[in-house]
Amino acid sequence: MKPEFFPVNRALTIIGGKWRPQVYCALEKGPKRFSELERAIPEVNRKVLTDQLRELGSLGMIKRTEYSGKTLHVEYELTKEAYTLQPTMKQLCSWGKNAD
Repeated sequence: MKPEFFPVNRALTIIGGKWRPQVYCALEKGPKRFSELERAIPEVNRKVLTDQLRELGSLGMIKRTEYSGKTLHVEYELTKEAYTLQPTMKQLCSWGKNAD
């Protein structure tokens, strides 16, 4: 079996990396504009955040919605599938706080 087909490897592809867990946490309470995400994760640069949002979108974890009107704006939110990860993400955060 190829490594990418192991369930744990798929999960790590979805949640792994330096910034993805922070993106999930920032969007946990609802949709946010790009600038709100930048404020929620101040250490990430714009290009990296943009790349992460695109990758998570292509993985089906983030939904991007464009709103037209006087000022066009875009909001990002977790998909239903991404919300199924939240209990696991909370457990990982708890483990990280308590691990020595």
